[in-house]
Amino acid sequence: MTSTVPASLTRTAEGSTLQAVLLDMDGTLVDTEGFWWDVEVEVFADLGHRLDEAWRDVVVGGPMTRSAGYLIEVTGAAISLEKLTVLLNDRFEARIGDGVPLMPGAARLLAELAAHDVPTALVSASHRRIIDRVLDSVGRHHFALTVAGDEVTRTKPHPEPYLVAAAGFGAEPWRCAVVEDTATGVAAAEAAGCRVVAVPSVAPIAPAPGRAVVPSLEHVDLAFLRGLVSAE
Repeated sequence: MTSTVPASLTRTAEGSTLQAVLLDMDGTLVDTEGFWWDVEVEVFADLGHRLDEAWRDVVVGGPMTRSAGYLIEVTGAAISLEKLTVLLNDRFEARIGDGVPLMPGAARLLAELAAHDVPTALVSASHRRIIDRVLDSVGRHHFALTVAGDEVTRTKPHPEPYLVAAAGFGAEPWRCAVVEDTATGVAAAEAAGCRVVAVPSVAPIAPAPGRAVVPSLEHVDLAFLRGLVSAE
């Protein structure tokens, strides 16, 4: 985890009950979920295996160990999880070397949160090396804190990443708004006790108590996030 915020930070967003906004990365802020699948297809092709498109919904949004492990299991590829993880990260890092496209509405939302001094964190299942490369495109100045999947004991769908982020701000999880694009990320945030807005990128996500579902970040602004946290 990297942070520029003291653990004692408890400020709120202009008097609202919202204490912090915690954002997923792949498929939420940056349009990279397709990049990951393309990389997985390419790497397994090099290993002599063809990935079934139906497996995409299984691996999307998951931590590297789960996604890679699943693909090894279903293909029977003769490669260790450790070696496959390195191959996937290497290929993905090369793919995003020239930058990554932001999701519609992402730049505006990040600018609005910064303008109102809302404590904002990036919480991703991707490894630190990948997050740091993506931050070159998104702008690391938007985030006072970042949490990577290889920096926690248990990553998404376990709640630990979001609990770590909330604790880093000295915030109550239930007063944190999380923006996620996959069922895996939503499960992690809700298990942590956060309020969630889901912006599905690949597979649909149903609305639920304490959770809103919108078609894109263009429907999400600070007022929306405050209302999500303030709702009874």
